[in-house]
Amino acid sequence: MERNERKQLHLGVLLYGTGHHQAAWLLPDSSVERIGDITYYQSLAQLAEKGLFDAVFFADNQSFAANHPNMMPAFWFDPLINLTAIAQVTKHIGLVSTISSTFSNPYTAARQLLSLDHITKGRVGWNLVTSMTDLEAQNHSMKELPPHAKRYEKAEEFAEVMNKLFESWDKNAFLHNRSERKLIDASSIQPFHHDGHYFQVQGPSTTPKSPQGKPVAMQAGASKQGIALAVNYADAVYSVSWNIKQAKRFRKKLDDQMNQTLSTHRHIKIFPGLVTYVGRTYEEALAKKRALDELLPIETALKQLSFFVQQDCSNWELDQKVPPLPPVEAFTGPVGRYETILEIIHDTNPTVRELLGYLNAGGGHFTIVGTPTDIVNQMEEWLDAGVADGFNLMPPTLPGSLEDFVALVVPELQRRGIFRTEYTGNTFREHLDLTTV
Repeated sequence: MERNERKQLHLGVLLYGTGHHQAAWLLPDSSVERIGDITYYQSLAQLAEKGLFDAVFFADNQSFAANHPNMMPAFWFDPLINLTAIAQVTKHIGLVSTISSTFSNPYTAARQLLSLDHITKGRVGWNLVTSMTDLEAQNHSMKELPPHAKRYEKAEEFAEVMNKLFESWDKNAFLHNRSERKLIDASSIQPFHHDGHYFQVQGPSTTPKSPQGKPVAMQAGASKQGIALAVNYADAVYSVSWNIKQAKRFRKKLDDQMNQTLSTHRHIKIFPGLVTYVGRTYEEALAKKRALDELLPIETALKQLSFFVQQDCSNWELDQKVPPLPPVEAFTGPVGRYETILEIIHDTNPTVRELLGYLNAGGGHFTIVGTPTDIVNQMEEWLDAGVADGFNLMPPTLPGSLEDFVALVVPELQRRGIFRTEYTGNTFREHLDLTTV
C-alpha cells in the first residue's frame, strides 16, 4: 500500500483530573491545584488540538463518594458545560460528552448537544452510558440503579428518541423570507409523537439538525447488551483491551453482532483506551512509570487488588513477582477484570508494585512504556490488524504525559503516514471519516 493510501489512525484523549494514574496528583509539579480552574481544561484541549487530535472526551460520575482522603474530585464540572468553555478557545477538535440514559431527559440532552453542535459548527459527539453505581441513582430520586437489563432497555429507547430529536427538522425550514412574509416552513417542522415505555416526547426539537447531520454517537459498554446498543446506534465505541488478543476478541464480538442485523455494510470504529509512558529511551520512559508507582497509596491499592482477585493480598511482597493465581476457569468472582490481570501478568511478569501501577493507571487498558518508535510500532500493529481504528489516550499525568505524546509520538505517527499533518475537515464527523447523515 502506498504511503498516501495508508489507513489513517484517529486519536482522542480522555481528560481526567491530574491524569489517570492515581498517584499523579502527588508529583511535585502536578496540576492538582487547578482541578477547579476552567483554564486548566481549556489548556489541555488546546494542547490536544496542537497535536491534531480528533477529540477531547469527558467521562462522568454523578456522585462523589468522599470516603477517603485520596478521592479525586475529578468531575468538578458538568462535562457539557466544560466542553462549552473549551469550544471558545479551540477551532477544530471534536468535543465528546458522556450522557447517562438512566438519569437524563432525552429532550434536554438532545437540545443541549444540538445547541453546542451549532455553536461549534459541528464538533460535538456524545457517549451513551447507563451509569454504574447506586450512589449516582440516589442523587436522582432512586434508591438504587435499575437492573442491568432494564438500564439497557431504557438506553435503547433513549437513543431512539435522541435520533428523532436530532433529525426532527432542518434549518432550511427557517425561511425568514421578508417579501413573502414567511418565517418558517411549518409543514417541515412537525411533531413525531414518540409514545414509548420510558419516554413520551411529542417533538420536534426547538433546535434544527446539526451542521454535521447529527452529533457523533459513541458507546462504551462491553456487555452483550452494550454491544447490541452500539450496533444499533453508535458510530464508534470506546473499548477496554489490555493486549491485541483481547482487542481481536472484542472486534469479533462487535462484528458477529453486526452480522445479525441489517447493518452489515456499516463499519463501527473502535477506540481502545491507551496509556503511554514516553521517553527518548526506554529507561527514561520506565523511570517515569516507576516514579508514579512508588507514590501509590499501597494499602488502598492492595485492597482493590484483593477484591479483583478474591484473596487477601495485604501481605504480598511489593518488590517480588506476583504469586501464582488460579486459572480463570477456577475463578468465582468478577471475571472480566480478573482475565485482564492474568493477561498483564502473562505479558509483563510484573512485581506486585508494577502490577498495582498498571491497574492504577487506566485499570487494565492497553499500556505501553517506551520510545516513540516502540509506542507507534504497537499502535500501528493494532491499526493494521483491524482491531483499532484509533485510540483514546489516557495520560498517566496531565499535562505532562499529554505533552510527551504530542511532542514525541505524534511526529512519529506522521512520519509513517498514518496520522494527519493538518486538519482537513471542519466537523467531528469529518475528522473520523464518517458518512454525513
